[in-house]
Amino acid sequence: MNQDDESGESTRPRSEPAGKSPGPAKRRPADGGGLLMGRIFGVPVYVAPSWFLVAALITWVFGGQLDRVLPELGNLRYLVSLFFAVAFYASVLVHELAHTVAALRFKLPVRRIQLQFFGGVSEIEKESETPGREFVLAFVGPLLSLVLAGAFYAGLHAVEPGTVPFVLLAGLTISNLIVAAFNALPGLPLDGGRMLRAVVWKITGKPMSGTIAAAWAGRALAVTVLIGLPLLTQTGALGDGRDLSGMDTVMDALLAAILAAIIWTGAGNSLRMARLRERLPDLRARTLTRRAVPVPPDTPLSEALRRANEAGARAIVVVDGQGEPTALVRETAIVGVPQHRRPWVAVSGLAQDLTDGMRVPADLAGEPLLDKLRETPATEYLVVEDTGEVYGVLSTADVERAFVQAMARPGTTRP
Repeated sequence: MNQDDESGESTRPRSEPAGKSPGPAKRRPADGGGLLMGRIFGVPVYVAPSWFLVAALITWVFGGQLDRVLPELGNLRYLVSLFFAVAFYASVLVHELAHTVAALRFKLPVRRIQLQFFGGVSEIEKESETPGREFVLAFVGPLLSLVLAGAFYAGLHAVEPGTVPFVLLAGLTISNLIVAAFNALPGLPLDGGRMLRAVVWKITGKPMSGTIAAAWAGRALAVTVLIGLPLLTQTGALGDGRDLSGMDTVMDALLAAILAAIIWTGAGNSLRMARLRERLPDLRARTLTRRAVPVPPDTPLSEALRRANEAGARAIVVVDGQGEPTALVRETAIVGVPQHRRPWVAVSGLAQDLTDGMRVPADLAGEPLLDKLRETPATEYLVVEDTGEVYGVLSTADVERAFVQAMARPGTTRP
């Protein structure tokens, strides 16, 4: 429950697109996070469909435990187990809220909180500016889980042993201790990995070095979980001394494989995102901008293309009588007009009216450039100098192409 994956982490800043790029200028879906439960501190809280599967599994497993401890409950034990599952994920939500509140205090926007298969995710959309803030953002999650465990443990002394409240409080105490301990493990994408990243960042002065060290620690942790968890259960180190059946062994191995896959994938994603941020400064509006020619709105497309070819330009800007830009001719619209019709089609019919959001400063680069394009999705943008003079036209297709090329380049950074 840190900042980046499932097993109860929060999510890293979203300067991407991550994995496959949906295009810098395209908005991410407003929902898509599952069932919206409400907003806390202005941040939407979603429950993913996978949560219901886990809730059912917890209800079944905990119900079996209750049958041994409180056999007099009968089938009512499953209602108590369901209450435990909801209370446990409420604890996970508190864990994620700790990350969210810390992020908001540091003026970092939080896109959403999502409760899902192996915990929760707090999607923080920007990178921490200092290693100290990074450490605090990661540390508050396990700290809150420990505080919750302490509160539930204190509650044990206020109820009678062998009762439903006692069993629920004991289960919540143990589960929150496990959440705190698991997330404090030193490897990305867990909170402990974020703390390790912050420490290495502080020592070296390089955030990328911290990410590389923590990501490889996360991969080592994934291998350790894959191999070590089944061995611990087989030797009885985590059990109660009972004989394990073949099905128990398979379930332990399956759980270890799922946890290891989540940690390994999260570590790899963190590393890819860090390398992306390192290369983002290569995306510069000035270098990606196409030269453009201004034409009046009633200019035939064939004439506008002739002027563009003469000037060596690759874009067309529609201007008014005072020479002020009013619209941009869309490249896709030009392609859709057959050659023989171009002398009879005015550029105004192929243009998109300019809005303030479609004016991009020529000196924008990297993440600020992508943020600007995301604010107003479009296929073309007018690039202007600080003086207001038109520099040219920026095509989303060119930005996407440069984005893919930057990601395809071999990494050159070393820890």
